[in-house]
Amino acid sequence: MDTKHSESVESPQLNEDDLMGKTIAILPWDRFYNWIHCACVVTFDLELGQAMELIYPGHVKLTDKEKMNICYLSFPDSNSGCMGDTQFHFRIRQCPGRKPLVRAHSQYNRDCPVALQLDDAHYYGFVYFRQTKDRSIRRGYFQKSVVLVTKLPFVALFNQVISIVAPEYFDNGEPSLEAACHDIDQWPMPVPGDTLNLPIMGTVLQVRVPCRLDKLIGVTQPRTGQMHTIPAHTILPSLHEVDIYSSVLSILPHVQLLWELVLIGEPIVVMASSPTITCNTVQALVNMIAPLKFCSDFRPYFTIHDSEFKEYTTRTQAPPPVILGVTNPFFAKTLQHWPHIIRIGEMGSAGSSPKLANKVKKATALKTLDSNPGVYTRFKAFLTKDKMILKRLMKGAQLKRPVEAQNAILRRHLLELTQSFMIPLERYMASLMPLQRNISPHKGSPRLGPFDSDKFLETVEHSGPQLTSGIKGDWESLYRRFFRSPNFEGWYYQRQKEMNQKLQLLHLEALSNANLSEWIVDKEEVEIVDLILKIKEKLTFAHRNHGIVGKESVSRLQKQLEDIVSTLPDDLQSVIKT
Repeated sequence: MDTKHSESVESPQLNEDDLMGKTIAILPWDRFYNWIHCACVVTFDLELGQAMELIYPGHVKLTDKEKMNICYLSFPDSNSGCMGDTQFHFRIRQCPGRKPLVRAHSQYNRDCPVALQLDDAHYYGFVYFRQTKDRSIRRGYFQKSVVLVTKLPFVALFNQVISIVAPEYFDNGEPSLEAACHDIDQWPMPVPGDTLNLPIMGTVLQVRVPCRLDKLIGVTQPRTGQMHTIPAHTILPSLHEVDIYSSVLSILPHVQLLWELVLIGEPIVVMASSPTITCNTVQALVNMIAPLKFCSDFRPYFTIHDSEFKEYTTRTQAPPPVILGVTNPFFAKTLQHWPHIIRIGEMGSAGSSPKLANKVKKATALKTLDSNPGVYTRFKAFLTKDKMILKRLMKGAQLKRPVEAQNAILRRHLLELTQSFMIPLERYMASLMPLQRNISPHKGSPRLGPFDSDKFLETVEHSGPQLTSGIKGDWESLYRRFFRSPNFEGWYYQRQKEMNQKLQLLHLEALSNANLSEWIVDKEEVEIVDLILKIKEKLTFAHRNHGIVGKESVSRLQKQLEDIVSTLPDDLQSVIKT
């Protein structure tokens, strides 16, 4: 074990004020923490069961609760009988009381698409589990998992990375895991908009980090400022996207109903025979409403040992708005009261014509995990089913169209559906902005108007989703359900924050361009001091949002402040400057 930096090194945790124009020395493992929290090895101990064998780097802190959750989620349930190698991922709560985001994560969150922002409350774990017969072990089996723990939702990237790192570890032991971590410690920061070459274990992965300014439909233009000296062996088309088409192939006729359930934040449980299938399906569901961020909890793989098991399976209250992926047959009985249950069969082979579960079944019809694939729910969709997209995908399957093309068609359809739903909301939010001509340097900061759901719904009949979507149905009722969901709360909070920031920026510009020296000529001292405080508040805002505020505006405003302060009596100047 390399203990060179293991004793007391912690990645520096910085707030926004620490980031402003300061050069910060890069410490050992800083770059590693930009991408990964730690690597773990979990083994099966005859006395303890699943046990943490190794955490690397050695100084990384995990609470006992986090270790326990990682251990239990790093093995498939015993009933699934996964022999050979199995890959999947999970998501767990981070224990409270940790330090804030590292610098790279704060910068990444500022510029990445909202749906890809990392949150400080959860970890992802990317697992590579190996189970083989071994007579030299008392139990008769070798069972061990290598796990990468991270905050970043880069499902495609980390599935690829763990598939490279874990087999090397199983062949060569701990030194290879150390070597992989040292490779990751050389990676550049995950800067949105950048195309990066990431060396790992003798190969190079090329990825592009999505940016908030990317076009949602169409090819994004990579930034050209960065030259790569290392050739890439593997170019990943996406950091985070999963194959939605393959994941929902056996329940394809219900994809639009599932889109509605995810949009309005309904509790859903996905039952399948292996964690690989559950995690792919849960991740596909969450991705269905992109570019809207899924704001409820979701667990791609969930077991009876999870610390939230009692919270999520109690019958004394309604199920929480969470999506769970489970493999243990015990859940068929425990979660029987859940309103929406998806049973997924084995993944269809590429190009095969799928056997589809065409009818929605009543939730009470599901008794065991071995029930037929299907969607078990009493939910009645608000929108009529788009049969054209289903015909197109079925024809593609018959013609053996590549899975990648099928997935692109389905993903585009879902994206256009989400955009049709969100465009009227965005249009209404824009109407809440005060007119630019009403933003005065001599008045207080302008305010965003309140969101009135009834007033919004009055606009749906004439300028609703029907303008961009051919799908008919009760859009108004769908909006009403959406307004009660965490997804609406998350979207509204984010848009409110962005628009208030925009108003602050416009007010700052108005102040910097105004002739304030002339305005204060006939003003009382108290009014002048009030203006000075207003300018100082704007300069603080500019300091904290230096990435979006023009330097010239800040310079002009600073000069305005100095000129105004200089007109005051000396005693008052000294008070204001302190």
